[in-house]
Amino acid sequence: MVVAAFLLTTLPTFDEAPAQGAFRVTHKVERTGPSHIELSGTVFNDAPTDAIDVYVTAQALDQAGRRVAQGISWVGAVSQNSTAGFTAKIPVVRGATSYKVAVTSFRYVTVQQSP
Repeated sequence: MVVAAFLLTTLPTFDEAPAQGAFRVTHKVERTGPSHIELSGTVFNDAPTDAIDVYVTAQALDQAGRRVAQGISWVGAVSQNSTAGFTAKIPVVRGATSYKVAVTSFRYVTVQQSP
């Protein structure tokens, strides 16, 4: 009975949050192939709570800063004040001169306790 009561009082809930949140992202070009560019990087979760269902969007930009291609990659869970790695693929497009990566979707995990 005590275990059941504990489980009922500490069920996790999921809060939707605006993209990027308390995240920092680093990335580098890992390899270039005939059809795609592969970026690898790290997502830093600076929030005091865990994040799940984390996705990043990697964009190829032209010289004027306009998006010319993009790829979306699943990162998964990133614990509070921790990091997680990712790999993202972007199609090769003529005119791409730089790349930008940002967290575009995630949910924070919070524990609510019953009174």
